[in-house]
Amino acid sequence: MSDWLAWQVVDSAFPTGTFAHSWGLEAAWHQGEIETPAALEAFVRASVQQAAYASIPLVNAAYRDPGRLETFDELAEAFLLNAVANRASRIQGRTLVTTACRVWPSDALAALARRAQSLYAHAAPLTGATFRAIDLPLPTVQRVILYSTARGVLSAAVRLGIVGSYEAQRMQYACGPTLDCLAARCADLDEKDLVQTAPVIDLLQAGHDRLYSRLFQS
Repeated sequence: MSDWLAWQVVDSAFPTGTFAHSWGLEAAWHQGEIETPAALEAFVRASVQQAAYASIPLVNAAYRDPGRLETFDELAEAFLLNAVANRASRIQGRTLVTTACRVWPSDALAALARRAQSLYAHAAPLTGATFRAIDLPLPTVQRVILYSTARGVLSAAVRLGIVGSYEAQRMQYACGPTLDCLAARCADLDEKDLVQTAPVIDLLQAGHDRLYSRLFQS
């Protein structure tokens, strides 16, 4: 596996549709929960931890045993009780496998896309199965999940005008030790370790559809 592949999938130009989502940040901001840079940093760290324990277990499980993708997809559906997060997960899952099929056409990805048509197609299990199909190593996949979550929240913060680009980049860099720690802790997790670590963010995000005006889908 070339390093270029890893760089490609973390590039913001890679079309997975994540730019349309704020990971609940927009709803939290409208509710007055993100009033200072420190509050934003805390939100980013909580979001990354949530990704580590609520996404990576299913990513790992589907990567290691893609034959049970349907089981892991149903588990994701049962776990994501927040309708906004559930919808976002399904959109991103389908977008990822469709994009992968177009960028790296192969029989394996074509078969995965056909399977996804009969699934809820949640992002976490489909991420594991898709990245296995393109031979991206699992430790790299785990780091992609963590990095993309931090970058996605901070990118949303810039577009919402909460912070500027320079401050967002400083926060992204400051997250490095947290990302390393979580990558090490979650390397061996599987579907039995699935857990909600940020229930307040989940509750705030659930109100996203009731915002008077909104820039993001979630």
